[in-house]
Formats: sequence, C-alpha cells, structure tokens
Amino acid sequence: MASTIKVLGIRPNHIIHGLDFKSSISQINGMCFGVKESRRTASLGSNKIKKFAYCEGINEGEIEEHLEALWDDGFGPQSMRDYFDYARDLIRNDGGPPRWFTPLSCGPPLKDSPLLLFLPGIDGLGLGLIMHHQSLGKVFHVRCMHIPVHDRKPFQELVEWVEGTLKFEHSVSPNKPVYIVGDSSGGCLALAVAARNPQIDLVLILANPATSFERSRLPLFLHSLETLPDDFHATVPYLLGLILVVDPLKMVKVNISNPVQHPMQYFKQLAGNIAALQPWLRDLAEILPKETLVWRLKQLKQAAAYANSRLHAVKAQVLVLASGKDDMLPSGEEAWRILRSIQNCEIRCFKDKRHNILMEDGFNLLTIIKATGTYRRTKNHDLVVDFLPPSISEFKQLIESSRWYHNYTSPVMLSTMEDGTIVRGLSGVPRHGPVLLVGNHMLMGLEIFPLVAEFLREMRIMVRGIAHPTLFSHFLEGETKESSVCDFVRLYGALCVSPSNLFKLLRMKSHVLLYPGGAREALHRKGEEYKLFWPEEPEFVRMAARFGATIVPFGGIGEDDIAKIVLDYDDLMKVPVLSDSIRRNNKRYSSFNVRDGMAGEVGNQPLYLPALLPKIPAGRLYYLFGKPIRTMGRDEVLKDRQQARLVYLQVKSEVETNLSYLQKKRNEDPYRSIIDRIVYQGQAPWPSIDQIPSFEL
Repeated sequence: MASTIKVLGIRPNHIIHGLDFKSSISQINGMCFGVKESRRTASLGSNKIKKFAYCEGINEGEIEEHLEALWDDGFGPQSMRDYFDYARDLIRNDGGPPRWFTPLSCGPPLKDSPLLLFLPGIDGLGLGLIMHHQSLGKVFHVRCMHIPVHDRKPFQELVEWVEGTLKFEHSVSPNKPVYIVGDSSGGCLALAVAARNPQIDLVLILANPATSFERSRLPLFLHSLETLPDDFHATVPYLLGLILVVDPLKMVKVNISNPVQHPMQYFKQLAGNIAALQPWLRDLAEILPKETLVWRLKQLKQAAAYANSRLHAVKAQVLVLASGKDDMLPSGEEAWRILRSIQNCEIRCFKDKRHNILMEDGFNLLTIIKATGTYRRTKNHDLVVDFLPPSISEFKQLIESSRWYHNYTSPVMLSTMEDGTIVRGLSGVPRHGPVLLVGNHMLMGLEIFPLVAEFLREMRIMVRGIAHPTLFSHFLEGETKESSVCDFVRLYGALCVSPSNLFKLLRMKSHVLLYPGGAREALHRKGEEYKLFWPEEPEFVRMAARFGATIVPFGGIGEDDIAKIVLDYDDLMKVPVLSDSIRRNNKRYSSFNVRDGMAGEVGNQPLYLPALLPKIPAGRLYYLFGKPIRTMGRDEVLKDRQQARLVYLQVKSEVETNLSYLQKKRNEDPYRSIIDRIVYQGQAPWPSIDQIPSFEL
C-alpha cells in the first residue's frame, strides 16, 4: 500500500488554506483515494488502511520527461459502477469542510506538468473525472474538489476557497498555467474565480457550464422540490437521475467489448453492468438528499448570476465543451453565448452527448485538450515541446473509425536497406532521429494517414508533418464547431510549414514528414499524377545538415486507382459562379500562400476542392522509402550551397526513381483490385487490418 500511495505527488507539510497537511490529516483524510485495487478495509476515521490516505512525495527518479508514442493512457476501464463505489466512501458524514484530493490512479505526471483543478457539478463529490484519472494524471498534477454532503458553505466562500489554492499554486509556479476543469455548476465557479484573478495564467475547460441556469428547467425543478411533500421524498433521486445522469444505455455500455467482434463477451459484460447499476437510485439519494439538493440548486442560481455578471472580466483561455442532447441545460446555445462574451474562447460541440459528458462512453477529455491545442506547460505554447503523442486508446479509436479507408486502399509499405535491398515494411527507415522523410504529395494528401498510421503501428514512431497553414485555420473548422480536420492534424502532431518549426523538430530529433511540392502537388490537375512540383532552391537540405539529420526520399502512388478527377482547377475556372467563388476564397487565403512570389508552377498554388469520384473496383496505395542519405559530418553540405544543391537533386531523383519502380511493379500485384483482396481475406466487408500480399520483390 505504501508504494501505491507514494506516487501521488502531494508534498509533505503542504499548506492548504491554513491547515498543515501533515498534522491535520485526521481532518482532511479525504485528500486522496486509490484505484480499485486498493481495496477499502474500513470506514473513515478507523485506524485501518483504506482508499483515503496520506500521500508521500514522488521519487524524482520515477518522473518521466516525455511520453513515447502509443503510451498507455488507461482510458476506458473506469465506469459509473466505480463512481458509485467510490461515492459510498466520500458521502459519509465526517463533519469536514471542502477539501482537495488526488486519486491514486493519477500519478506520477510528467516532469514540469501543470496543475489541474477539477470543480465538480451539483453532486459535489469530485468524481466527475473518474474515467480520465489515469490519462489526465500522466500530464497534469490533478486535484479534485470534494464538497461534503452536509456542507453549507455559501458560494462566495467557495470562490474564495478555490482562489486561495489558486494564488498559492501560482506563487509556487508563476510561469506555469493552472488548468481548471469546471463541470456544470463547477463551470460557474471556475468563471467566477477567473474573473477575480485576471493576472493569473488560467486555462478553463468548461463542460456544459450551468451559466444558463435561468433558461433551463432547473428553476422549475427547484420550485417543485421545495413544495414536494415529505411522503414523496423517495421520488427525488429518480427525478434527479433523469436530469443529471447520462443516458442509461450509455452508462451500461462503458468499458465493454465491441459487439461485432466479441458478441458473447459483450452481452455478458452488458448484463453485469446493468446488474451493478441497480442500486444507483439508492446511492443517488445518499449523495444528494433533498435538503442538500435544495441548497445546491439555490447555490447554483447564485453562482450562475455571479458568473454571468463578470464574464467580461474573464481574461483566461477558455474551452467550452457543449452537449447537443443536454436534457438539463441549453448547453449548445450557451456555448455560443460564452464564445461571444469572452475574448480568448473556443468551443467544441458534441451533438450526440448528454449533460454529464465527462462520464459518457467514448469521450476522452485529454484527447479534446490535445486536439484543440489547449495543452501547454508554460505561458508560451511551444508546439514542439508541449506536444503529447497519441496514446494507445487514441490510436485504436483512429484505426476503428478509419478502417473502411484502410481496407479500401490496403497500403503496401516498402523500404530500402543500407545495402540497397528493398524489403517489406519500414525496417529500412532509421529508428533514431532526426530523420527527414521527403516525398511526393498524392491528390488531396491521400497518402498521409496510412503513412503516419503505419509508422505508429510498426515502429511506434510519431511522424510530425509540416503542413499547409490552411489546415490550422478557422476556415476549416466549420460552423457547427464540432471536431474538424484541424483537430485531427493537431492531435497527430502536424505543424504549420515554416523554417522555425522545421528547425525545432530536427533539434528535438524527430521524424519529420516534408512535401516540397506543397499545395501545388496535392491539388494538381488532370494528367499530373506523380509529377513533382518542387522549388529550385534546396530549402531543406542545409537545415537537415545542420542537425546531422538522415534524409529518406520516398515515393507514393495509387491515387489513379483510388479516385478520378472529374473537375480540376482549370475546369472549375470555366464555370462563372464557381470561378468567382475560388477567386474570392484565394484572396481571403492570400496570407496562407507560403510560396508566393516564387517563379514557375511551384508558386502557383491556388486553393480549391476538385470534384472527385471513387474508382470501382478500387486499387491500392504503394509506398517505397528509399535508401537513407546521411548528412552527419558533411560540413560541405552546410557551408557550400552548390554541395547542398547536389544533395537536393539526389533526393529529388531518388523520389522519381521510387515512383517509377512502384508504377512498374504494381502491375504484377495479384491483389491490386479490392475485389481480389476481399476474396483473399474471405471476410467481406471488413478484412483484417494486416497487410495483404502484393508483388514479388
């Protein structure tokens, strides 16, 4: 037990609101609770070890400085069953005040991780992040606020109490942001604290904030509750459950197997979850008895009014997460109102989620934080240093959601060893960076996802792409503010094309993906498949030589087997209405033309969307990574522009050679057609994600 407690990261003798933590452990014994393996053996106040325990400091040797790709974020195993299990311990009347606790499953976080304070919803337990403890605890110092069931502290005092912790932590680490996750009513508290402390670097993440209290059903519910006879007290938790708790179907589906792949196991786990949740109404009545519920709703009314009157004073960075099926609050409308009221604000809408979004199946809070570019360790956001690579659960989700595309394209990956031998897979690509992967763009970047996914799957290496600025602009987010292409490219490490970003990535010894042809190559015309549109100057060679990077030229083909261009740029410009729209948009995007002023076709990079049709039966994608070109120790490449140009021409020639090789060899592939691949697999329409054989090498 001692070793389990050790990783929590609460400093000994830590002063919290005038109480010495070490000497007052009996008063705040709810400070920490453990994962399920730490079986509780006694009630609070006994002398036996249980989930609530004193926390020792972390051994410095246990702290990691960075995460590896496909790290285990532990997302998924917790569920509503665990919520009610832990709640039974937290709701016992110990007479104590509100307090912070750190779940045992949270630690230890990465070196220099920021603090995250969780402010709970109307239940006050502080268990709203139970599904996210392990993932958030890897990159944050997590502390959850617990308000005892019988505590009657006014809202103003709660604000001051949280503010005290905030000011203390800011004084300890003035150069780090403090994250505050506010769930429902906790969102009002977070906004109130932020409005009072504009000088502190805060990042607010508000999950369906209850600032829309007056426009919800809650005032009517409060009035009905106050007039409800005592004889109907037993109906209170039922009514509350309909409003506060997530969709029961989603509750019982948390943490169970895919029904298609494991039907028997699925139904067995489903039955177990349903049986375990039978007593939830009784537990809810203990979590929020009528008197407490009335007090909390009245407090929420004050909190909403307080926060709304001070929205203009909020200077923090704010991310609002809004559910489209919130039966408790008009969260979708409220998110847009907050967006218009706070200057530094972003919103994300989830049309199929309900009010208690943080406890819904499949909702990964850390993924949202990463995808929106919200995670940072210092005041200045460093896109290279602050990047968190995809976790194993994120990668699995990506593979499942894009399985159709993988099966449609069935990518073939080849690489070249140092002796020139071509082999299947990526074993010819150096594992240790810095490595610069330089190749051709296929139409609309069709090749990018399979390439990045295969490096993760086979080598556990995150390839960082250098991408066009439009992929990071608000123009691609859409009017609905749901997850977008922008979120995807940020989640998987792409950076806006610039010399400084390439410099940082190579300095960090990353694997970097570079397309010298840029948008002109990705948006080429009919008949220009696999034609290179590279600039004359060796833009990247000298940068690679500066860090001794290995350049790996590669070629990719298959777009002409996957999709057909029906209308290209030249066709669209002949249509009056469409041509006017393209001209207006390109004028709007003029600042995004990174090749503006360059001579020839490479500088001709108008942005447009070609009209495409999928080809049936489809072919497949082929990749060949050429022989690595070393720049380590080649000072002449760094100092002599002519020598750099020779290496540049060598890289370009190798890419063209790879393209020619693949175009010739694919004609020998017996499984080039999707029909042949399905027959080979014998399980249409979802073949295995493993590679299907291709041509002989």
